[in-house]
Amino acid sequence: MILVTGCSGFIGKRLVCCLRQHGAKIRLLSKVKHFGASDVITCDFTKDAIPESIFANVDVVFHLAGYAHDIRGKGDVEDMYRTVNIDSTVQLAKLASSAGVRRFIFVSSVKAGGDALSLKEMTENDQSTPNNIYGQTKREAELKILEIGLKSKMHVVIIRPALVYGPGVKGNLRSMIKAINAGWFPPIPKTGNRRSMIHVDDLVEALLLLSEDKRANGNIYIVTDGQSYSTHEVYNILCQTMGKSTPRWSIPSFCFQLVSQLSPNIRDRVNKLMGDEFYSSRKIEDLGFSAKKTLADINRSDFL
Repeated sequence: MILVTGCSGFIGKRLVCCLRQHGAKIRLLSKVKHFGASDVITCDFTKDAIPESIFANVDVVFHLAGYAHDIRGKGDVEDMYRTVNIDSTVQLAKLASSAGVRRFIFVSSVKAGGDALSLKEMTENDQSTPNNIYGQTKREAELKILEIGLKSKMHVVIIRPALVYGPGVKGNLRSMIKAINAGWFPPIPKTGNRRSMIHVDDLVEALLLLSEDKRANGNIYIVTDGQSYSTHEVYNILCQTMGKSTPRWSIPSFCFQLVSQLSPNIRDRVNKLMGDEFYSSRKIEDLGFSAKKTLADINRSDFL
């Protein structure tokens, strides 16, 4: 039996679909009610206790549930991140260990590794202090569940995906796609920055690999599609995918830098857009992983 949390999310939906195609016996934990679905148990980590009964006969847990995107305006942000990303993850891992679960796979993020390195691929060994609450809570959860794994027979594996794209994508990439489709996203200049990404289907394949390979126990794995993209390239590919003509001009870089001085929030957005976020997935490739898709392979249906 396989337990999947966060089954109603972007990645969770694709994972569940793949598991069903493989004929796996699955049990799903979701904060969203699925009326009439006998294999879905409703549990909101912000207010509900995790039922111990969900681990009956479970061999593998894929833990995807958590806050990933901006939740400003929803109360005490830090407390909510800590409750869901740390406390619930630790409680889930402890209950899984006590129930005799064989393997616990935690979907973390490259943000848990801290700031990306300029002009250099970042590996699992390039650890620094994460600079936002999302990365901080993911890193703290990583450390706590790795410790649980060391003190029990349960295998703990952590995967850090780069920016994930594909059908149903959310967050900043979704906003960029909508803006390009509407025709009001500013043409991006060539800055030479490098960014890593991963298609959701390749991420699912990586998760399945880590659920089986014994060498993965106690390890952290970054996963990307093996390519590096500048924001300029991403912009052009998305324009072509949306059927939009690629502008022959672009806004100069210094204009973005000037705008970034208006507020810390704008500065953060500009840095995300123009900065480096380049990661190495050689460690998981050593287990046999090989991404099958790149951003150049996408089509309009992947986003709309």
